[in-house]
Amino acid sequence: MTIILGIDPGSRITGYGLIAQDGRGWRYLDSGCIRMNTEQSLPERVKTIFSCLGELIVTWRPTQASVEQVFLSNNADSALKLGQARGAALAALAHGDVPVAEYTARQIKLAVVGTGAADKAQVQHMVTRLLNLPGMPSADAADALAAALCHAHAGANLSRIAASGLRGGRAR
Repeated sequence: MTIILGIDPGSRITGYGLIAQDGRGWRYLDSGCIRMNTEQSLPERVKTIFSCLGELIVTWRPTQASVEQVFLSNNADSALKLGQARGAALAALAHGDVPVAEYTARQIKLAVVGTGAADKAQVQHMVTRLLNLPGMPSADAADALAAALCHAHAGANLSRIAASGLRGGRAR
């Protein structure tokens, strides 16, 4: 069974979401947020992200992961902290031998909402509908679930292309 762990990295809040292949569709397994104490030092926050994701990997045994890429920020300090949080997530996935795909925020929004310029509320709404959730997840958990769904859609599209016999954009 394919289980995808989506991660929305952040130095204060890191969202995570897990989905599993269910026949031809996808079903919700778990989601939430790893919240750091703002009084923690950055190394302690990085350790928290690594440890918590490590526990999720041991518990759920994901077969694939999808991580949102870092966007360039006008604030260099914020971009560096975000990069370090993302590095902790990537290290946890590598330590757990989980293959990783990376997508931009725009690619994730396009895959889930249909527009790369979607706002957080639109992402939350579509994730809730696509996974048939009884309630709306937090924004960070929804972003992580959206990353997982983006990867699921990308994999489905690649499978369809391979099945159709296309090579290099040409039919055989």
